[in-house]
Amino acid sequence: MPAADLTRIEAEQRARVVRSPRYDIRLDLSGAGETFRSETLVSFEAEPGASTFIEACTTEVHEVTLNGSPLDAAVVSDGTRIRLDGLAGTNELRVVSTAAYTNTGEGLHRFVDPVDGATYLYTEFAVAEANRVFAVFDQPDLKASFTFTITAPAAWTVLSNAATPGPVPATRVATGAADDGAPDAVSTWSFAPGPVISSYIVAIIAGPYAAWHGSARSVDGRDIPLGVLTRASLARYAEPEVMFELVQAGLGFYETAFGVPYPYGKYDQIFVPEYNWGAMENVGAVTFNEAYLFRSRVSDARREQRAIVVLHELSHMWFGNSVTMKWWNDLWLNESFATWASTLATAAVTEFTGVWATFASDEKTHAAEQDQLPSTHPIVAEIANLADVEVNFDAITYDKGASVLKQLVAWVGLDAFQRGVGAYLTAHAGGNATLRDLLDELESASGRDLTRWSALWLETAGVNTLRAVIETDASGTITAARVEQSAAPGHPTLRPHRLALGCYELGETGLARTHRIELDIDGAVTEVPELVGLDRPDLLLVNDDDLTYAKVRLDPGSFRTAIDHLPKLSDPVSRAVVLGSAWDALRDAEVPTIDFVRLVIGSIGHETQSAARGLALARLELAIGRYLADEHRTQVAAEAGDAIWALAELAEPGSDTQLQFIKGFTRIASTAAHADVLGSLLDGSIKLAGLEIDLDLHWELVIARATLGAAADEEIDEALASDDTAKGRLLAETARAARPDQAVKDAAWRRVATDAALSNDLARAIADGWQRTAQPELLASTATEYFAGLQRVWADRSFTMASLIVKRLYPAPLVSPELAAMTRAWLEANQTPAPLHRLVSEQLDELERALAAQARDASELSGAAQ
Repeated sequence: MPAADLTRIEAEQRARVVRSPRYDIRLDLSGAGETFRSETLVSFEAEPGASTFIEACTTEVHEVTLNGSPLDAAVVSDGTRIRLDGLAGTNELRVVSTAAYTNTGEGLHRFVDPVDGATYLYTEFAVAEANRVFAVFDQPDLKASFTFTITAPAAWTVLSNAATPGPVPATRVATGAADDGAPDAVSTWSFAPGPVISSYIVAIIAGPYAAWHGSARSVDGRDIPLGVLTRASLARYAEPEVMFELVQAGLGFYETAFGVPYPYGKYDQIFVPEYNWGAMENVGAVTFNEAYLFRSRVSDARREQRAIVVLHELSHMWFGNSVTMKWWNDLWLNESFATWASTLATAAVTEFTGVWATFASDEKTHAAEQDQLPSTHPIVAEIANLADVEVNFDAITYDKGASVLKQLVAWVGLDAFQRGVGAYLTAHAGGNATLRDLLDELESASGRDLTRWSALWLETAGVNTLRAVIETDASGTITAARVEQSAAPGHPTLRPHRLALGCYELGETGLARTHRIELDIDGAVTEVPELVGLDRPDLLLVNDDDLTYAKVRLDPGSFRTAIDHLPKLSDPVSRAVVLGSAWDALRDAEVPTIDFVRLVIGSIGHETQSAARGLALARLELAIGRYLADEHRTQVAAEAGDAIWALAELAEPGSDTQLQFIKGFTRIASTAAHADVLGSLLDGSIKLAGLEIDLDLHWELVIARATLGAAADEEIDEALASDDTAKGRLLAETARAARPDQAVKDAAWRRVATDAALSNDLARAIADGWQRTAQPELLASTATEYFAGLQRVWADRSFTMASLIVKRLYPAPLVSPELAAMTRAWLEANQTPAPLHRLVSEQLDELERALAAQARDASELSGAAQ
């Protein structure tokens, strides 16, 4: 069921009534059933005589007592809210209820490990899910101290935001048949009051987790206790020393950069099953997706991503946790800052010093893609209710915001920026703040007025396009040069940019930069007199060094140089800017898809950055599957697969390059011959020196063969028999749903769409297999059912499950005018709910881009044939 909703107006009204809440919460997690007992005692100040409400999403409310007077639960509770009338100046509310575990990654998630039958619990309370577990004023500006008393099986470990106390043996109270299988020995953990924080970053983790412990020294001399925890069956994959080293290095970096000591008493990192996010910054108890536990060898890009995520969550302890937004319109203050800060820290304190190239090619490209959707919004978004928040955890909030902060740092200077941030964190420590509060401190530190900058960059939507226009004489000497800035008609704001122009010449050592001009541009046209008198370069790169956030267009000569000579461009950030420009131009149908395919195939074998290789391979897969004209897709796909396989064979044995090309080949393989190669890798008749077919690579080969119709049931069953774990079972479901059979595809689709008992991860695994296809026409048969069921799904399912169905069961690989027409018709007839309309409109926008790209590619073919 959906959790309790909350509007901004309601939150503002309640914040004027309620003050200084304090919670004492007792949970009995010792039973084996689907529910648990929850008791909340909340003390708070209030306006005498006022009325308000508290959220409590329960299966049953047993008792509600306000200031010693019992209230009729049937009257005051609707299952998600409890009405509180006639408040006193000082109040005490007691709520006793039965609450439900979830399998959707929201509230208190319950998971049983198929390896050993052990049960694991963890909470995920963002955006406002704490009320699924206890009664709470569930909004970020009503910060409180939470004191937990938790009864659970004696063999478990129990964690929260405060330090873990020693357990005391307890007597379990039997509650009926639901307790069948419950442990006989239980204990109670009585936590001290936790730090004063927002409810969405409260955490409870319970189960027989394996644990490692360490410490990190804070700048104020404290030794901060550290912990790393995993499921017992995954303990051999834990790398606690890596996690501890990252935290110690990050702690030192952030304390120095911000000038503020670590604000809390401990720092645990817990890998939890069936997690919806990459990680979550719960105070002192950060939860991580188990995908960051590496069962097999992974690419350097994947290790880099884990380092970024670890440092991202750590930065939140200051920015987001100690100082928290008042309302969700300033969500970007949390996520944009953490994305920028973690990239800065990763470059400074880890081996991944080239991470800004990843930022240029990944985060900025994703931001620009999101910024061109019909649902784009300002970084400081208008958030009317919690449903608006849920859909705004997007590339605008994370990646565009971080890109804009990077541009701001280039403008005001890193030292001034960090001084301003430190002053902001000090002034508002332990409280809530707004964008204006941050701008005031940055203005004071930098001496710049940021009001106009904020209005143009943070409070308006859309991405600008920048292109250089060059005029030359007969000898090729530049006689005039300017940078032209444009904007989409629906978002016409032109913004100030600090950027660099790079002039590159081909020579014996490659593409060498001969001139670099850094300048401020503003308005539609900015003249660049510094270029006048120079020879026209072979490559003129707008936004060299990636200083600003914008779409970049290369002139035709520069684009041709890039296609033919991109590997000769030595700087990885410059290569990322070029490839990002080409990708964006392809998505805008300004260049034919075949040119992008040639650019990637021709350059990727020389790419030195792991993250850049991985991103280029992912975009190549998408370009082949959705953007190529039908007339030559089969041929180009076969040739691309052959080329990637050849690069894998040529790669240095055992190298990261070899591993990435093999993994890329499993995604791009499209022919019977490719399936045979995959099978030969599996059975060992083809061996590449230095390549181990380990657990996860084995599955990738099996899924690829299943997609091509080459893997029989026995092959999938055999893979599962050798990996009968939670992850192995999910991968087997993906492989089965990937098979190119109409009945298989239809059954997989309907299972995800209709079976409410599926867990979040299981639904994702099946849906991923359903979408994995070399024959997109197989996905057409359920399109009518998809649109017919959307409103029901949105009304009945939680946000996680509803959005999963909306996004993953849309037949996105099917690029057809008929699907576009069906989608438009549904959107016209269903203007509400707004978040649902938004998600479907985003699918349509991507489909229309694919149709336009295919048409552009087809026109190139027809032109070449004439």
